[in-house]
Amino acid sequence: MPDGSYHQFCPVAMASEILGTRWTIVLLRELICGSTRFNDLRRGVPRMSPALLSKRLKELEGASIIERVPAPNEPDIMEYRLTPAGKELGPIIEAIGVWGHRWTETAPQLDKLDAGLLMWDMRRTIRVPKLPPRRNVIQFIYPEQPQGERNWWVVVDPKDGTDLCLTDPGFNVDLFVRTDLRTMTAIWMGMDTISRALDEDRLTLMGDRGLQSNLLEWLGLGLFSKVQKQVN
Repeated sequence: MPDGSYHQFCPVAMASEILGTRWTIVLLRELICGSTRFNDLRRGVPRMSPALLSKRLKELEGASIIERVPAPNEPDIMEYRLTPAGKELGPIIEAIGVWGHRWTETAPQLDKLDAGLLMWDMRRTIRVPKLPPRRNVIQFIYPEQPQGERNWWVVVDPKDGTDLCLTDPGFNVDLFVRTDLRTMTAIWMGMDTISRALDEDRLTLMGDRGLQSNLLEWLGLGLFSKVQKQVN
């Protein structure tokens, strides 16, 4: 990448030429978390333009960090898969996240709210085996958000996995979760608790009693939720 070269033989400088461009680390996070298709990657990095996403993917492919391969059972669809070099970045990206959660201030972190990104990440952490062995539909309601980002449906099926919908999927809802986006983000990141939010009327649960009682078990929390913060 000559346009961003540090002109140093140092391996840190060489790695930075590949990984230090805008959005690259965040894109790698999404790839490492399991997204392989272009549209799924867009949902994981919603503020990244499609043109820039395409450019960064080509750069990562050129650096042999990812490769384009046909999707299993869908040869007409191409997916982006991590190469051995890309997989080796997994612990590095996680370490960056641990550092960022531990040493960045809470208030600025919770000022950067994004309903779509939160729900996309939450979809990944839901523990399907902890739910009843049937289709479960959970509707998350953020009443203070704009109309198009106020209602989210998570459909969990033991066979088909977990799907996230921004429009009503047409199934009966088993559990309604009503709260504000800041509270839900803080809970998922380990900065708040479900019990405290319930006690302070910042979180309301309506529907299946079983789903309510073991909410924390099946919801799961973010990857860095157990990291102890060193700054407030």
